[in-house]
Amino acid sequence: MRAVGYQTPLPIENPASLQDIDLQKPVPAGRDLLVEIKAVSVNPVDTKVRRSATPEGGQWRVLGWDAAGVIVATGPDVTDFSIGDEVFYAGALDAEIS
Repeated sequence: MRAVGYQTPLPIENPASLQDIDLQKPVPAGRDLLVEIKAVSVNPVDTKVRRSATPEGGQWRVLGWDAAGVIVATGPDVTDFSIGDEVFYAGALDAEIS
């Protein structure tokens, strides 16, 4: 899965402040949706998180709190969405959903 992330909060002028990365494709559980992202925006939450949140021990922090795309997989408890549905969402600080 392609994403934009960082490992250390750096000034945005630093070439390593944001990097294109490849991550393992997540498997949705419970009421999770896996969305193929078609568009993402940068909002104030992204900039504040990037400046202050350091990921644990070499992990990546993925940005992109607001996004739109198409559902490609659902968790077993999903009832109101189907694969192929077009969706948009705003992220949550307490969940790894980017």
